Amino acid sequence: MIKQILLKDRILTDKERKNLSILEVIRKNGPISRTDISKITELNIVTVSNYVNHYIKKGLVVEGELDESTGGRKPILVELNPKAGYIVGVGLNMMSTVGVLVDLEINVIAEVKRERNPQNSERVIENMVDMAQEIIDKAEIEKSKIVGVGVGVPGIIDERGRTIRWPQSLGEKDVNVCLSIKDTFEKRLGIPTFVENDANAAVLGEKWLGLDRDVRHMLYMFSGVGCGILINGEIYRGATGAAGELGISSPKATRDYVQQIAAQLGRWEMDLGMVARVRHHIEKGESSLLKDFVGGDLSRLSFKEIVKGIKERDGLALRVVDEVGQDLGKKVAFLVNLLNPEVVVIGGGIEDCGAPLLDAVKNSIKEWSVEEAASQVKIIPSAFGENAVALGVVGIVAREVFAQA
Repeated sequence: MIKQILLKDRILTDKERKNLSILEVIRKNGPISRTDISKITELNIVTVSNYVNHYIKKGLVVEGELDESTGGRKPILVELNPKAGYIVGVGLNMMSTVGVLVDLEINVIAEVKRERNPQNSERVIENMVDMAQEIIDKAEIEKSKIVGVGVGVPGIIDERGRTIRWPQSLGEKDVNVCLSIKDTFEKRLGIPTFVENDANAAVLGEKWLGLDRDVRHMLYMFSGVGCGILINGEIYRGATGAAGELGISSPKATRDYVQQIAAQLGRWEMDLGMVARVRHHIEKGESSLLKDFVGGDLSRLSFKEIVKGIKERDGLALRVVDEVGQDLGKKVAFLVNLLNPEVVVIGGGIEDCGAPLLDAVKNSIKEWSVEEAASQVKIIPSAFGENAVALGVVGIVAREVFAQA
């Protein structure tokens, strides 16, 4: 079993940095020779060989076939041993809760998805623990092989992962969950647990599991309510873990006022207010397929119907998604000017709106950002969709495993 201590915002030792660098290259490029690892990591071949030999003794890495030789002895290729350990990740999304169990190569062994409870409460955490236990049972993996559990949830998490505050949208009172998330998982499962904000998890997951290793500065726009920030390859959480909350609010402000400023400084709803806009237009007499989707009962209208309407080219749905895309683009433009990222990922569920949303966001960023920043930044949809948070926390746990190898 790989033992680990899961810590946030600590300075890695020189050994941990080398561990992480070498093992990331092996995971992404294996089977690979020690010489090629040395070239990619820019560590000398003796250091690489010593570290790799240590991993082989621990069973974390295995030697495989011989590589083609350009002359002399053929180099032996090495690759990660995916069965050396397993990780559980549970993520809370806009419309679902997703649980995965993966091996160390991040191959999904088992997966569970369910519609999420619309209310933020301690019961949501209990449901996530139940899902983690279910997925462990489903995978039929020897429990001692599970090296860690990652939990991705929205809100502001204290540094020990023991309490959480869910900022609510549009002037509603914030929800404080005093139940210890970390302790609840560890007590039930008996496995080291790491708790992370959903947007932070998603930004690292997109970078570590999908994008090129050279990308160092990026943002993950988690719908309209949060932002994961990666600076110099590391998550930026701020002094108290509150970095990335997208929008301001005041307990003195009325709901109408907060809604009025949502597109500028205010706090948005998860769907960028699309459902409210569509409902307003239909109530004013505008025709739309979306009304038919819910049998005329607008109280049943949800984000799912918006996405369906966009796919069927409903005029109202397309107009509303263009409007909110332009508004979101202005917020992103502000962040692009401020942080000058290489990549901005649009995710958290709103990416399901497809090209109509993404094109509106891109056009708005181009219009409102300074040319030097806008010309370089790439705007892309999430590669992992509703799995982004669960895979993101898996990636965080895997990085800790590798760092401490």
